[in-house]
Formats: sequence, C-alpha cells, structure tokens
Amino acid sequence: MSEKIAQFIEDLNHPKAEIRLASLKELMKLVEAGEIEKPKRGKDVNNHIHTSYSFSPYSPAKALWMAYRAGLTTAGIMDHDSISGAWEFIEAGKILNMATTIGVECRVNFAGTPLEGRRINNPDQKTIAYVALHGIPHTQIDRVKEIFAPYSQERNKRNRQMVDRLNGLLKDFSLKLSFESDVYPISMAGEGGSITERHILFALSQKLIECYGKGKGLVDFLKNGLSLPISAKNEKFLLDEENPFYPYDLLGALKSDMVERFYIDASAECPDVREIVEFSNEIGAILAYAYLGDVVDSVTGDKKDQKFEDDYLDLLFEVIHSLGFHAVTYMPSRNTKTQLKRVQALCDKYGFMEISGEDINSPRQPFVCQALREEEFNHLVCTTWALIGHEKAATKDLSDGMFSKEMRLRFPDIKERILYFSEIGKKS
Repeated sequence: MSEKIAQFIEDLNHPKAEIRLASLKELMKLVEAGEIEKPKRGKDVNNHIHTSYSFSPYSPAKALWMAYRAGLTTAGIMDHDSISGAWEFIEAGKILNMATTIGVECRVNFAGTPLEGRRINNPDQKTIAYVALHGIPHTQIDRVKEIFAPYSQERNKRNRQMVDRLNGLLKDFSLKLSFESDVYPISMAGEGGSITERHILFALSQKLIECYGKGKGLVDFLKNGLSLPISAKNEKFLLDEENPFYPYDLLGALKSDMVERFYIDASAECPDVREIVEFSNEIGAILAYAYLGDVVDSVTGDKKDQKFEDDYLDLLFEVIHSLGFHAVTYMPSRNTKTQLKRVQALCDKYGFMEISGEDINSPRQPFVCQALREEEFNHLVCTTWALIGHEKAATKDLSDGMFSKEMRLRFPDIKERILYFSEIGKKS
C-alpha cells in the first residue's frame, strides 16, 4: 500500500468530519482510477454497525469504507443513544454509491409489563431491554438527536459514578481513572456521541497497558490481582505483545466479568417502553426488539454464558406485539439454528418484520456475516432492501412509510408490504 493511500485511510478517523469525508472521496477517486482494486459485491448486508459516536474503532466514514471494502451492498448505522453520526454516514454512502440506513439503539424500561423483574436482553440489569429504531426518516434526524440528548446527559451522571466505583476496586493497585481526562476524551461526546461502559473499560485497558505493559505480566495481574477468569482465546491474544488489537482484546477480557463489579443500575436514561413506541410511530421509524437469546459462546468475546429471554420467549412476543413493536432484529451468527427457527416462527405468527445486523464494535469483527448467506436467511436481504425503501419513502412523506396507517391498509400482509418496499429500495 502506498503512503498516499495509507494516509487517506488513516484520515478516515480524523477528528474533523470534513477531512474524513474528503479522504473518502480521494479513496474513491483512486478506486475509479484503478489504483485501488474495486471490491466484489454480492448480496451481503449489515444493518447494525456502531461507530465512534457510541463505541467503535471506526468513524461513520471509516465504518462505511470498511463495509464497502468487505463487499457489502448496504450498511446501517446503529449507535447507542446517539444519532449524531447519521449525516456523515449518509454522505459517505453517497460517495461510495452505497445504500445506507439510519438507526439508533437504546435501552427501555419494561416496568409495568409482564416482563418486569426479568432479565430480558440486557446482561447487566433486569427489566431493562435494548431496542432499535430502524429506518429513521432523514427529516426526523434532528428531532431524534434532541430527544436523546437528555438521556446521554443522565447516562454521563451514572458514568461518573461508575468510574468512582471502579476506582474503589483499583485503589489497592495504585490505579485511578478520571472520567474527564481518561474516559471523555476517547468518546465523541463533545459532538453528540454517547459514552458507554465500553469507554470506561477501554480507558482502563489503556491504563493497564501503561502500568503493566503487554504480555504475561498483564495477564498475571488480571488473573491474580483482579481475579478475572480469562478464556483460553483471550489469554492467547493478550500474551501476544505484537497483537495489533491489544486494547480491544483486553477490553473484551475485562467486560465479561468486570462490569458487574462496578455497574450501577440505569434509570433516568432508560425511557418507558411505551414512550419509545409512541415516539417511534410519531417519527415514522421501525421499532425492533433486539433478540439476544441464551448466550453460550459470545461472538464479540465479551459476554459470559448467561440465560436471557429464551425461557419465556412466547410471553415476550405477546408483550412486544401488544405494545406495538414492528419488528425483531437478530444476528444470525450469534444464535443456534434452533433458537432462530423459533424466533422466525414467532415473527411469522405476529406479523413482525425480521431485520438482521451484526453488532460491529471491535476491529476483530468481520463486516460480512457468513451465516446470512445460508438459504434460511435469504429473506433478511430482502427485508434490508425494504428497510432502505421505507426510509426513502418516509423521508419524502411519513404517510408513505412501511408501518403508516395508509400502508397497513394498502398492504395488510407484511410479506407483501416488504416486497413492495424492497423494490423501492433496490431502485434507489
């Protein structure tokens, strides 16, 4: 790779969005000139890509460049409690001639429903669940930003408290984190991004590397000092001092067992689920429940074995249907075929749209989901194009969105509606 190309790629993560996008334009000029090989593109899609506006090694421009280079035909941004990367993502898609979708992921409170007191799809807290607003019309982006800003402010109050609690666990080792100087600077909070538990642990990872170096000394500290169980896979990564993803692998090793030691329950930053259903309908978005399922071997390597909604999945679908959810989103590579067949059957029973997406927030994660290429998941490609078609139509007029009253009357069968919107998406 030439120095020129390497510099343009590095500048995709530049602090200024205008430089990121300018670098992307230069890279595309090089693709068109034949200096960079054009990737082969098939049918691969991904609707759940995190960017630096929540936690990720990629800016919106860099995330789309990675998706493009991987051969994806479409890509969707999905940051936690933030939609601030949306306009850059949309512009980057235009530069790459690549279809995009816009979404935001948040946690909601299921108190007052039959799911209260249950561990739903959140590893850290009962009654609270992750949901995704997909296909947000572009006319509504600024409104979403306005609505979610107070949640991020509340989240940062709790983030500061969690840093203080974490420091209490580290005091015997002369280690101390500062929210202002260690955590905040590695986020995009100054530009409307959110700060998550991953930011706290990434700051801790950097501090540990600074204090203990890389390799055996650090692994010994994790095991003997912090009493962390380290998987054989993570230990192999951490013993490799030349590992280019070292801080991210260390974050993964810390997250599976460390979060519960300093976690403080979220409250004010998690709106009532009924409020989010109402808001989603108002802005013409597609509200999806994010199915997790019982975890045995985490794809991201940062979740321990744990039971979630599988034991009461029928009840969960009854509840989200009665609340007015539109869809269920899941990751084909994360669950067993048995789990996903059950989810698909329940989606069919309740008329839910099925949406796919691989949760990208680590440099080790591939942008292409190989499982999505299997025959039983072909329909998820079609629904992705329907998602794109919906976003395009609803941006022009909210009444033309997939789940508007008008479209429900015109196409009562969700499958017919998906086919209709997928054609709109493909034409775009």
